Amino acid sequence: MNTQHLITERYRDQIRGVISCFDRIVINGTLPDICHAGAMAAQLALRNKRIFDYGDFVNPIRNMLHENAKKVAAAHGIEIEAIRKFKEFRKEDRIKDVLASRKVENGLVHVFSAQENCNCFKPWHDKKTGKTFLKPSGGRCSHYYFYFLDELLGLLYVRVPTWAPFRLQICLNGHNWLANRLHRAGIGFKMNDNAFVDIENFSAAQELADTLDPVGLQRRLEHYARLACPVEEMFPSGWHWSIMQIEYATDIIFKRIEDLSPLYESLKMRAIQEVKINDVATFLGRNGLDEKFDGDGGSRYNVLIEGTRLKHSLGHSSIKLYDKFSHILRIETTTNDVSFFKHHRKVEHRDGSSSMKNAPVKKTIHSLGAVRELLYAANWRYLLFISRLEDDSSGRKELNKVVRKVEDAGGRSYRGINFFLKEDVEVILAVLRPEHLVSGLSARMLRRILPDWKKSRIYRAIRRLREHGLLKKIAGMFKYYVTQAGHRVFTAAMRIKECELIPALS
Repeated sequence: MNTQHLITERYRDQIRGVISCFDRIVINGTLPDICHAGAMAAQLALRNKRIFDYGDFVNPIRNMLHENAKKVAAAHGIEIEAIRKFKEFRKEDRIKDVLASRKVENGLVHVFSAQENCNCFKPWHDKKTGKTFLKPSGGRCSHYYFYFLDELLGLLYVRVPTWAPFRLQICLNGHNWLANRLHRAGIGFKMNDNAFVDIENFSAAQELADTLDPVGLQRRLEHYARLACPVEEMFPSGWHWSIMQIEYATDIIFKRIEDLSPLYESLKMRAIQEVKINDVATFLGRNGLDEKFDGDGGSRYNVLIEGTRLKHSLGHSSIKLYDKFSHILRIETTTNDVSFFKHHRKVEHRDGSSSMKNAPVKKTIHSLGAVRELLYAANWRYLLFISRLEDDSSGRKELNKVVRKVEDAGGRSYRGINFFLKEDVEVILAVLRPEHLVSGLSARMLRRILPDWKKSRIYRAIRRLREHGLLKKIAGMFKYYVTQAGHRVFTAAMRIKECELIPALS
């Protein structure tokens, strides 16, 4: 597809710029020495402990993590806040209040504690086989949420379970990271929450957004792991960092709400009608839907605080369309399993050989570069698709004008067009007849099409359509033609009525 047909090109004069970067990134930290039941059993054996000594081995570590949380909080003058009703409590809102009440430029912001479900192990003796072992089990334990302000990563949290295998969760936002990079580079910008509403130099900003370094990120993750969960000395293999959830956003930033609103309404409704499950698979880099795929998929429309959202999902991955803060058209690909995507990489085989082939993405954070390219490509394919959709946004914009009352130069008022009123629909359909496109239409022609209408009524209808800018008189003749605005309004209005409102009410 020629790029001149893209939305970003068609509306270039109305757009401030386009920026693509990571949004929410959730990373898991696991200790290979104890991350599964077999590894934990090996650690017990290494310390000459029995399987049923598992609790005695883990309890001192749990107590140490409780003491560490109190120590870290006290060192920063913070009191740990216990969350009693987890579902009714929004940690993000509380953190905003904390940041507003006291200035924190770098370091610990706040600490929460909560009782939550966790994955753990359970000692088990199998009477049939006579074997004693650890098996995976569910349970509940205390969790700590350490919120930090990092000079480069911005606001992040570290979630620490106090029971083995101590699987950490660290969440950060790519927009905050990019904002800090822009600040360091001396590039001006304006933000609203986790979105840029303006950037001084979009091309330079995009170059920075494409340079998130996994090695540097790993160093910072390990720094916060040592602060919040200092257990690495007991388990020499250290932390392994993997991608749990990741979002990549492409933001098209409009100058005015009035420019984005009609376009988004048009794209949203057309995408709801046009996007099929096979299209979603194509957006996400697959050649249609695999017969072996047994996950869920579909489209869903939601109204959110910061705008509305159309979400197309396939398994653990999705692609979304937002009107964020009414200024930004955001396309965002999200996945809870990066191995859903494939790329060309080196694959090690069991016999020790290796080859280059198309294989699932590894979950390690060192795959961030490949993930960025794959998710950006998904956003681009979706942008190409919605750019192909017929754009009737200008007609929708004109529609808002013609439904209102107007006055002529003499002060005489004419009511707006009512597309649900039978007589208005009759005259519109009569005006739009194909034969009028060539030689125009006249009052006499309309009287033949509408035989029940009186002559005076025909003239009043023509006058009203002219005052609304939908008909224009041909100079020197008693004929009229439908204006371009008229064609757009009539087409958009009839589509809304027949394809959206009537089916929704049925």
